[in-house]
Amino acid sequence: MDITLLKVHGSMNTFYMVEGPERQDYDQLALQLAELDQGIDGLLVILPSATADAKMRVFNRDGSEASMCGNGLRCVARYVCERGNLTNAVIETMKAHLHVEKEQTLMDGIATYSVEISPVSFQLTDLPMTYDGREELILTPLPFVSEDVPFTAVAVPNPHLIGLVPGSFQADESHQKRWAETFNGPNDYFSDGVNVSYVTKVEDGIFVRTFERGVGFTNACGTAMTASALVSCMAGIVPYGDVYVYNPGGMVKCSVSKEGDRISLKLTGNASYLSKHVFDWKDTSEDSRFVSADDLGEQANYEKFSRQTSAVARQFVG
Repeated sequence: MDITLLKVHGSMNTFYMVEGPERQDYDQLALQLAELDQGIDGLLVILPSATADAKMRVFNRDGSEASMCGNGLRCVARYVCERGNLTNAVIETMKAHLHVEKEQTLMDGIATYSVEISPVSFQLTDLPMTYDGREELILTPLPFVSEDVPFTAVAVPNPHLIGLVPGSFQADESHQKRWAETFNGPNDYFSDGVNVSYVTKVEDGIFVRTFERGVGFTNACGTAMTASALVSCMAGIVPYGDVYVYNPGGMVKCSVSKEGDRISLKLTGNASYLSKHVFDWKDTSEDSRFVSADDLGEQANYEKFSRQTSAVARQFVG
């Protein structure tokens, strides 16, 4: 069966994106595409919705389904808005209906969208996480990991463990890799695994590196960057409001506001199309194949933008 795929990225978090009907084997499509293209993080599926402008499902490269993906949602937002000639829309995700909107471009030639990140929960049962009988873990060291790193567990709704670390932990990723792999294997703390991000204060914002559940180290993770901005505001290392978040894949803007117990989060960044493909989807990856590929010519503009914002990342990324 021939299907049309768009290869897209938000902050170099790269996916194939397909529009189609609801079906039960998109996880198998994600596995096939990941086997054939080692450079992708997963699959975005755009479906009809009875209660929103569209529905999004997200599959990691290992076939597991994520409840949300901020970088992927920006790409879905662009597709849905351009398809319907809209400037804003509502996208149904696994756990929430989220508002998305076309924004002023980051730089000429770069499509830019903002997406709501919600809901937000610090209850460990929502990740889930089990630790020392606690209900929450906020800016607290895990002594068996490090006495010096304050960690926060938060679901947005994807589960995240955010550590505030000095630059030395970014320059050498071995500490993060060790514990992220531990928490995403058989362990006593995270029964479903967790995204692990290390966050470091930089001159005009924060730098975030994320080990993504079901993926590994990734250029960027939208919900992780937004959760990291929130935790950084709570810790007082950046003020509430607009936070510039740098990552190995570029830079985004996260808007964080808090009124009483109500937290509002918005993620703004690129939604870039790399190429358009016809894919002959068979039962096995051995039989499936790409029939055609057309470059869409957008990546040069993003690479120019990335070079302009990469000085921060170069401190930590080789």
